[in-house]
Amino acid sequence: MTFDREALLTHARSSIMRGSKSFAMASRLFDRETRERVWLLYAWCRACDDLADAQDMGGALGDQSGAAERLATIRSLTDLALKGEPSGNPSFDGFGLVARETGITRAMADDVVAGFALDAADWQPRSEADMLRYCYHVAGAVGVMMAVIMGVSPQDEDTLDRACDLGLAFQLANIARDLDEDDAAERCYLPLEWLVEADISPGEQMKPHFRRALTSLAHRLCEMEKAYEASARIGAGRLTFRQRWAVLAAADIYGAIAREVDKAGTHAWDHRVSTSRRAKLGHVAHALWEAAMPPPKGAGHPALSRRELAALARK
Repeated sequence: MTFDREALLTHARSSIMRGSKSFAMASRLFDRETRERVWLLYAWCRACDDLADAQDMGGALGDQSGAAERLATIRSLTDLALKGEPSGNPSFDGFGLVARETGITRAMADDVVAGFALDAADWQPRSEADMLRYCYHVAGAVGVMMAVIMGVSPQDEDTLDRACDLGLAFQLANIARDLDEDDAAERCYLPLEWLVEADISPGEQMKPHFRRALTSLAHRLCEMEKAYEASARIGAGRLTFRQRWAVLAAADIYGAIAREVDKAGTHAWDHRVSTSRRAKLGHVAHALWEAAMPPPKGAGHPALSRRELAALARK
């Protein structure tokens, strides 16, 4: 089956421009081939997320009934795409195309879809390891596919681990920033054990009288984000210059979100923390300088790495 690559690229570019201004800006720093493949991967991730949550471009969640059926649709369309058969959805057809071009495997795709399955089951993490396993599925596993797109060998386990670490850092920043939005959607990604330790009643974490205790948990998330981001920067040093620049720009932008949440303390959820275009451009410029410097040395992996989290996911 022959697909119209240009049409799929046009759709994917529109998807990333609408769905993530931060990632869209960082993606422009890649060389053309990598940039186009990143767009195709993003469009699939965005389409899966929107299908799973009955939303449009990451907006407000829709009616959550029928979650199992929507998950089955994601799996069915992804299966068709990976077989090289038309799915009727350009986001999935584009994913099939980039998978064939780069060697993205079904197992990699399945790891991401498993995260949507957790949300469909109204799952909440009990332990810190549970929370990181969720982060692995919804973001770390995407980082692995991004690394494959950038030419990292499947045998280069350490670099794949560090690519996953960047995805974990991004998701930890998102969890810290979006506690209020998730609560409004009746979701919570803070481990139950953390809430109990902080004497916060599960399901009531956004109540004003728990705000100071919640701030300490957000700080804990941001410290974890910092550790995973530091690990990821080691891996970025092994990429080509433009790939390194794009990855470091994204790391700077998402790291700034975590730092802003941490800095805001009890006011972190008065409004959604975001990064202005001017600030993003500043991060892009700083990342250019970082990319020209020798990569940092000595940063080990955080407590749980990709291979450990993948093993937990398969138990």
